Amino acid sequence: MSNYIRVFDPNRYYFMTIITGCRRKILIQNVDILREAFKKSKNIYNYQLFAIVILPEHIHMLIKPKVVKEYPEIISCVKREFTNNLDEMIKIDIKKTLSKSKIKKRESGVWHRRYYEHTIRNEDDLFFHLNYIHFNPVKHKLVKKVKDWRYSSFFKFVNMKWYDLEWGDFDHEIDLE
Repeated sequence: MSNYIRVFDPNRYYFMTIITGCRRKILIQNVDILREAFKKSKNIYNYQLFAIVILPEHIHMLIKPKVVKEYPEIISCVKREFTNNLDEMIKIDIKKTLSKSKIKKRESGVWHRRYYEHTIRNEDDLFFHLNYIHFNPVKHKLVKKVKDWRYSSFFKFVNMKWYDLEWGDFDHEIDLE
Protein backbone atom coordinates (compact mmCIF):
# COMPACT_ATOMS: atom_id res chain seq x y z
CA MET A 1 0.00 0.00 0.00
CA SER A 2 1.36 3.36 -1.02
CA ASN A 3 1.55 6.34 1.33
CA TYR A 4 1.31 8.76 -1.59
CA ILE A 5 -1.09 11.63 -1.00
CA ARG A 6 -2.27 13.67 -3.95
CA VAL A 7 -2.23 17.43 -3.61
CA PHE A 8 -5.42 19.31 -4.42
CA ASP A 9 -4.50 22.98 -4.47
CA PRO A 10 -7.16 25.12 -6.18
CA ASN A 11 -6.36 27.35 -9.14
CA ARG A 12 -3.10 25.59 -10.01
CA TYR A 13 -1.73 23.87 -13.07
CA TYR A 14 -0.94 20.17 -12.80
CA PHE A 15 1.72 18.38 -14.79
CA MET A 16 0.56 14.84 -15.59
CA THR A 17 2.23 11.83 -17.13
CA ILE A 18 0.11 8.89 -18.27
CA ILE A 19 1.82 5.73 -19.52
CA THR A 20 0.44 2.81 -21.49
CA GLY A 21 0.59 -0.65 -19.96
CA CYS A 22 3.98 -2.28 -20.57
CA ARG A 23 4.83 0.90 -22.50
CA ARG A 24 3.00 -0.40 -25.56
CA LYS A 25 3.42 1.96 -28.51
CA ILE A 26 -0.27 2.37 -29.29
CA LEU A 27 -0.98 6.08 -28.88
CA ILE A 28 0.23 7.61 -32.15
CA GLN A 29 -1.48 5.07 -34.42
CA ASN A 30 -4.65 5.63 -32.37
CA VAL A 31 -4.29 9.37 -31.90
CA ASP A 32 -7.79 10.11 -33.25
CA ILE A 33 -9.29 7.85 -30.57
CA LEU A 34 -7.16 9.64 -27.97
CA ARG A 35 -8.31 13.05 -29.21
CA GLU A 36 -11.93 11.91 -28.96
CA ALA A 37 -11.26 10.67 -25.41
CA PHE A 38 -10.00 14.13 -24.46
CA LYS A 39 -13.03 15.79 -26.12
CA LYS A 40 -15.35 13.52 -24.16
CA SER A 41 -13.55 14.32 -20.89
CA LYS A 42 -13.81 18.05 -21.65
CA ASN A 43 -17.57 17.63 -22.21
CA ILE A 44 -17.87 16.09 -18.75
CA TYR A 45 -15.26 18.01 -16.74
CA ASN A 46 -14.39 21.69 -16.78
CA TYR A 47 -10.63 21.98 -17.22
CA GLN A 48 -8.06 23.72 -19.36
CA LEU A 49 -5.70 21.51 -21.33
CA PHE A 50 -2.86 24.03 -21.33
CA ALA A 51 -0.11 21.97 -23.00
CA ILE A 52 0.35 18.40 -24.20
CA VAL A 53 2.67 16.03 -26.00
CA ILE A 54 1.59 12.60 -27.16
CA LEU A 55 4.36 10.05 -27.66
CA PRO A 56 3.98 6.43 -28.78
CA GLU A 57 3.61 5.09 -25.23
CA HIS A 58 3.04 8.06 -22.93
CA ILE A 59 1.51 11.49 -22.60
CA HIS A 60 2.74 14.56 -20.75
CA MET A 61 0.33 17.40 -20.18
CA LEU A 62 -0.41 20.49 -18.15
CA ILE A 63 -4.01 20.87 -17.06
CA LYS A 64 -5.86 23.34 -14.88
CA PRO A 65 -9.12 21.89 -13.54
CA LYS A 66 -11.92 24.22 -12.49
CA VAL A 67 -12.71 21.79 -9.64
CA VAL A 68 -9.30 20.65 -8.48
CA LYS A 69 -10.47 17.40 -6.86
CA GLU A 70 -11.70 16.24 -10.28
CA TYR A 71 -8.30 15.76 -11.87
CA PRO A 72 -8.18 12.03 -10.98
CA GLU A 73 -11.58 11.65 -12.66
CA ILE A 74 -10.34 13.57 -15.70
CA ILE A 75 -7.43 11.16 -16.11
CA SER A 76 -9.71 8.18 -15.51
CA CYS A 77 -12.18 9.43 -18.11
CA VAL A 78 -9.50 9.87 -20.78
CA LYS A 79 -8.08 6.42 -20.09
CA ARG A 80 -11.51 4.76 -20.03
CA GLU A 81 -12.75 6.44 -23.24
CA PHE A 82 -9.57 5.59 -25.09
CA THR A 83 -9.70 1.97 -23.92
CA ASN A 84 -13.39 1.55 -24.74
CA ASN A 85 -12.92 2.79 -28.30
CA LEU A 86 -9.67 0.99 -29.03
CA ASP A 87 -9.77 -1.70 -31.72
CA GLU A 88 -10.86 -5.06 -30.28
CA MET A 89 -7.87 -6.88 -31.79
CA ILE A 90 -5.47 -4.62 -29.89
CA LYS A 91 -7.38 -5.23 -26.65
CA ILE A 92 -7.34 -9.00 -27.27
CA ASP A 93 -3.56 -8.95 -27.83
CA ILE A 94 -3.06 -6.96 -24.64
CA LYS A 95 -5.32 -9.29 -22.62
CA LYS A 96 -3.14 -12.25 -23.58
CA THR A 97 -0.27 -10.71 -21.59
CA LEU A 98 -2.21 -9.82 -18.41
CA SER A 99 -1.33 -11.37 -15.08
CA LYS A 100 -3.97 -13.17 -13.03
CA SER A 101 -3.86 -10.28 -10.56
CA LYS A 102 -4.73 -7.73 -13.26
CA ILE A 103 -7.49 -9.95 -14.63
CA LYS A 104 -8.90 -10.37 -11.12
CA LYS A 105 -8.91 -6.57 -10.67
CA ARG A 106 -10.66 -6.22 -14.06
CA GLU A 107 -7.81 -4.18 -15.53
CA SER A 108 -7.58 -3.88 -19.30
CA GLY A 109 -3.80 -3.60 -19.42
CA VAL A 110 -4.06 -0.73 -21.90
CA TRP A 111 -2.80 1.78 -19.33
CA HIS A 112 -0.37 1.69 -16.45
CA ARG A 113 -2.40 1.56 -13.25
CA ARG A 114 -1.05 4.81 -11.84
CA TYR A 115 -0.17 8.19 -13.28
CA TYR A 116 2.34 10.82 -12.25
CA GLU A 117 1.14 14.20 -11.04
CA HIS A 118 3.07 17.29 -10.04
CA THR A 119 1.51 20.51 -8.76
CA ILE A 120 3.03 23.54 -10.48
CA ARG A 121 4.39 25.79 -7.75
CA ASN A 122 5.30 28.99 -9.59
CA GLU A 123 5.99 30.53 -12.98
CA ASP A 124 9.51 29.04 -13.23
CA ASP A 125 8.09 25.60 -12.52
CA LEU A 126 5.41 26.15 -15.18
CA PHE A 127 7.98 27.12 -17.83
CA PHE A 128 10.26 24.22 -16.87
CA HIS A 129 7.43 21.72 -17.41
CA LEU A 130 6.21 23.47 -20.54
CA ASN A 131 9.71 23.13 -22.01
CA TYR A 132 9.93 19.53 -20.81
CA ILE A 133 6.68 18.68 -22.58
CA HIS A 134 7.68 20.22 -25.90
CA PHE A 135 11.26 18.94 -25.94
CA ASN A 136 10.25 15.38 -25.00
CA PRO A 137 10.03 13.99 -28.58
CA VAL A 138 13.63 15.15 -29.18
CA LYS A 139 14.74 13.68 -25.85
CA HIS A 140 13.27 10.31 -26.88
CA LYS A 141 14.93 10.59 -30.33
CA LEU A 142 11.62 10.54 -32.19
CA VAL A 143 12.61 13.69 -34.10
CA LYS A 144 15.68 15.93 -34.30
CA LYS A 145 13.76 19.20 -33.98
CA VAL A 146 10.84 20.12 -31.73
CA LYS A 147 8.95 21.60 -34.69
CA ASP A 148 9.02 18.22 -36.46
CA TRP A 149 6.76 16.50 -33.90
CA ARG A 150 3.13 17.13 -34.77
CA TYR A 151 1.57 15.52 -31.71
CA SER A 152 2.11 18.39 -29.29
CA SER A 153 0.89 21.84 -28.42
CA PHE A 154 4.19 23.39 -29.49
CA PHE A 155 2.68 25.31 -32.43
CA LYS A 156 -0.01 26.76 -30.17
CA PHE A 157 2.78 28.38 -28.16
CA VAL A 158 4.68 29.44 -31.29
CA ASN A 159 1.50 31.21 -32.46
CA MET A 160 1.21 32.85 -29.04
CA LYS A 161 4.86 33.99 -29.43
CA TRP A 162 6.00 32.05 -26.35
CA TYR A 163 8.43 30.07 -28.52
CA ASP A 164 10.34 30.77 -31.68
CA LEU A 165 9.73 28.14 -34.37
CA GLU A 166 13.39 27.03 -34.06
CA TRP A 167 13.25 26.65 -30.27
CA GLY A 168 15.05 23.52 -29.10
CA ASP A 169 17.04 23.17 -32.34
CA PHE A 170 20.63 22.64 -31.24
CA ASP A 171 21.87 21.33 -34.61
CA HIS A 172 22.93 24.70 -35.97
CA GLU A 173 26.54 25.76 -35.66
CA ILE A 174 27.56 28.84 -33.72
CA ASP A 175 29.87 31.20 -35.58
CA LEU A 176 32.27 32.67 -33.04
CA GLU A 177 34.02 34.98 -35.51
